[in-house]
Amino acid sequence: MQISIIGAGRVGSALARNWQRSGHQIQFAVRDVRAEKHQALVSSAKLVPLGEAAGGTDVLVLATPFNAAENAIQALGDISGKILLDTTNPFVMGPSGLALAFGHSDSAGERIAAIASKASVFKVLNTTGDNNMVDPSRYSQKPLMLIAGDDDAKKPIVSQLVSDLGFEPGDAGPMTNARLLEAHAMLWVDLAMKRGYGRNVAFGLLRAN
Repeated sequence: MQISIIGAGRVGSALARNWQRSGHQIQFAVRDVRAEKHQALVSSAKLVPLGEAAGGTDVLVLATPFNAAENAIQALGDISGKILLDTTNPFVMGPSGLALAFGHSDSAGERIAAIASKASVFKVLNTTGDNNMVDPSRYSQKPLMLIAGDDDAKKPIVSQLVSDLGFEPGDAGPMTNARLLEAHAMLWVDLAMKRGYGRNVAFGLLRAN
């Protein structure tokens, strides 16, 4: 499958390396393909301007900071019918450290779905660190990766992409449940950074016999 990753930071780079091992074709879409900071990517994946990301691609992956998401989506041009995976979290620095900018009655996922209204948007790959996205097989049990979105017909495609990364996909329901997933991401950050668990932890799903 052809996957265009919007943004070339730690999350996008980790996902690219993992999906490439599964045989997916990856390209990075960035604002300036000539920027020196992106040149190390050239040997492993194609670099294209944002306006060319949607052409000929099956899936778009939004891997920018949330505050850069709207401009990035608008620069993509026509994304009608495309699958857009939203990995963002609305993190801000509060008085006591990292916090969510909003929640309970709104989410980054819902705002992005409204901006990219002609695409099938899914909130996913936002509840763990980029270190786990590189290789989830380090864990004895597959880490859980929940998916929220309203297009039930295309959700199996997203589930397969999550599975290809080595996660156990889980259906988290409609896009309104992105509010729960973004809070779930905040919990992972809190455990990893403040509670002494470190970044080498992941959430799992256990089922009783």
